[in-house]
Amino acid sequence: MAAEENIPIFPNLTTQDILDCQMSSWYPQFASISIKTTIIKPLPVNFRDYLQADGVFPPIGSHEEMEGQESDDDHESSSDSDTGPLKNVFSFPELDKQIRAVIETYGAVFPKLNWSSPKATFHFNAHFNFMRCSSPADVYLSLKASDFIHHDLDPVHTFDGAHDMEPVYDLELILRKWYHIDRSREMRCFVRDGKLIAISQRDMVYYDFLAVPTVQETVRQTVLTFWEREIREKYRSASSYVMDVLLTRDFQRLHIVDFNPFAAKTDPLLFRYDELHTIFVSSGQLQFVPSLRVIENPAHPYANTNAPSYQHNMVPLDVLALSHGRNTVDFANALAEAAQEANATST
Repeated sequence: MAAEENIPIFPNLTTQDILDCQMSSWYPQFASISIKTTIIKPLPVNFRDYLQADGVFPPIGSHEEMEGQESDDDHESSSDSDTGPLKNVFSFPELDKQIRAVIETYGAVFPKLNWSSPKATFHFNAHFNFMRCSSPADVYLSLKASDFIHHDLDPVHTFDGAHDMEPVYDLELILRKWYHIDRSREMRCFVRDGKLIAISQRDMVYYDFLAVPTVQETVRQTVLTFWEREIREKYRSASSYVMDVLLTRDFQRLHIVDFNPFAAKTDPLLFRYDELHTIFVSSGQLQFVPSLRVIENPAHPYANTNAPSYQHNMVPLDVLALSHGRNTVDFANALAEAAQEANATST
C-alpha cells in the first residue's frame, strides 16, 4: 500500500512527450504498420487564422468546379456586399494543389492536424460522409466544423500539464487514406514506464463476439506481441503513452492509428485513471498480463448510454436538412444564409 501511495496517478508529462505524439514525429518510423498518410507542412502563414475565423466556409478556389456550377468569382461577386463574419477572405491555391494531388493518389482522405481529428463531424459523417474528403473544400470544411482541432491551435491547451520547456511546433495538415474502419476492432492501449498495462475497447458499443473469452485472449496476446516486437524499443523518447490500434478481421495483426499522451486529457474509456494506477503498481508481479476490458453484455452501463460521444459537437437536424442534395460549397452558403436569417429574426 505504501508503494502505491508513493507513485503518482500520472507519470511526469514533458513537452517532448506531447511532441512525440504528433503525427510527423512517429509516422515515418511506423509507416509500414499504419494507415497510409501524407503530412503537409509548412502550411500558409494565415491557415491558422482561417481555422480560427468565425463561420464554416471553404477558402476561395478550394472546391471542384462542375459543369453548370457557379465559379468562385461568381460566389464572391454575389456576396461582395456581405459584411458579416462569414465573409470569405482566404485562399490557399498551393495548398489546394497539394491536397488534390494526395486525393488523386489515395482516392479519398480524412484529415487531421498534428494531434487532433475533427471528431465533431463524426456523426455528421455517419449520414453524409463529410469525413470522407474528395476535394480541398471537403478537407477545409471538416476541420472548420470541429471544435476538437482547436486543441492544436493553442499551445496552452496543446501542452497543458507540461511545464518543462517552451513548446515550439509548426501546424501540420495530415491527410490519411480513407478506409471504412470497423470500429469494433479498435483498441486503446496504455503504456506506462515501458510496460503495456491495459487495453480497452474504443467504441462504446456492445459487440457479442468481443464477449467470447477466446476472442478476448486472442486480442490481448496479439496486442501484447505486436507491442513487444514493433513498438517497445522503437517508439521515441517517451516511456509512457497511449496507443490506438486497429486489429485485422482475424485478430492476428494490427495497424497503428494514433499515439496520445498518458495524461488526463486522453480518455481512459472503460478504465479510470486510478484503476490504471493500481494496475501499474501490480505490473511488477510475476506472470503479469495486461488488463483487457470490453463491453461484455448489452446491460453494461456504457452500452445503454443514450447520449453519444461528443454530443455537444453533433450537427443539429436542421443543419443536416440544409446539407441534403448540396455539395460542400452550396451547403456552406446555405448555412451562412440560414444563420443570417436567424440573426435577423432574433433582432
